[in-house]
Amino acid sequence: MRDGTFVHLCIDMQEMFKQPTPWHVPWMARVADTVVEVAERFGGRTIFTRFIPPRQPDNMWGMWRRYYEKWPMMTREHLPPELLDLVPELRRLVPPARVFDKATYSPWFDGSLDRMLKGERVTSLVITGGETDVCVLAAVLGAVDLGYHVVVLSDAVCSGADDTHDASLEVLSERFSVQVEICRTEAFLSSL
Repeated sequence: MRDGTFVHLCIDMQEMFKQPTPWHVPWMARVADTVVEVAERFGGRTIFTRFIPPRQPDNMWGMWRRYYEKWPMMTREHLPPELLDLVPELRRLVPPARVFDKATYSPWFDGSLDRMLKGERVTSLVITGGETDVCVLAAVLGAVDLGYHVVVLSDAVCSGADDTHDASLEVLSERFSVQVEICRTEAFLSSL
């Protein structure tokens, strides 16, 4: 990554996961300082994703509709709009950092993020954010499928579940070891 072709892709560090909602991720507070450190260091190379729920369950298709029928309080019809925002310590970094909104776990679904990054000749992604076992996992696997080299900063990703967080990092490091590196932030920063 010494050639400058990487982007820091920070996944879903939003108020709706920080605040006491049904989707609260208590671990977010543990990794926030580390995520901020990476985002500050690579401001112009940082893209923050935001998970944006539909206005109502009927606005979604298939199992996504059923998902939001289970979580109607997390649709935009009921959720205060400020909860969709990035946490304040990251929001202040936009710009130069950019924001990419998505409606599914994966940021790759509609192809626009991939087109943008390929247009910028990005070949590697440094991943932080949450949740390790949901949206981070979807982002990493999609990036692998699209041919990106991925570095997951293990102390800068978070989950609400210890077991699946650990299992996700183990699967990524063992089964995807050619395409994915798992490392701590300090080791990554010192390698640049």
